[in-house]
Amino acid sequence: MSVRFQKCSPTDLDQLIDISRTTFVDAFEKDNAPDDFKAYIDKTFTKANIQEQLVHSDSTFYFAFKDEILVGYFKLNENTAQTDVKLSESVELERIYVVKEFQGNQIGKEMLHEALRLAEKAQKTFLWLGVWQKNTGAVRFYEKHGFVKFGTHPYYIGDDKQTDWLMRYDLINFRED
Repeated sequence: MSVRFQKCSPTDLDQLIDISRTTFVDAFEKDNAPDDFKAYIDKTFTKANIQEQLVHSDSTFYFAFKDEILVGYFKLNENTAQTDVKLSESVELERIYVVKEFQGNQIGKEMLHEALRLAEKAQKTFLWLGVWQKNTGAVRFYEKHGFVKFGTHPYYIGDDKQTDWLMRYDLINFRED
C-alpha cells in the first residue's frame, strides 16, 4: 500500500478540523465521561485553536492520502511547540490518527515511518510522543516499532486527569527502507 503525504497549509484548515475532531471522537469518546469529553472537544478542536497550531512556525501537520482519499493525518512539533520535552534535538509526534474505515491497513505504520524520516531529515536525535496509558493497542504499536517508555505526564480530558506515557525512538536506530 502506498500512502502519499501532503504538508497542510492554511487552505486545509476546515478539512484538518474535520479529520482531527472525527478521528479523536472515534478513538476516545467511548472511554471518557461525556461531559469531560465534550468540554475537551469544544476547547481543542475550535477553528481558532487549530488555525493557531497550523500557522505556528514550529508545528507541521501532514495529511495521508491513499488513492486520493484522505485516510489520516499527523502533527510534528519542534522547539517551543513541543508539549513537554522541548529539546532542540527532539521532535514530538503530537498526533497520529487513521480514519476508522482505513485502520488495519498499515497506514499508521507508514505515517509513523514518514514522521521518523522527517525527524531524521531534520537531523534530530529522537522522536517522542505521549500516549494514554490505557490505550494498550497504541502502546503495543509503538513498542513494536522500537519506542521505549521514558516518563509520564498528565493529560486532561475536561476535568479528568489521565496519564500519558512518554515514549521515544532514538533515530540512530532508524533505517529508511
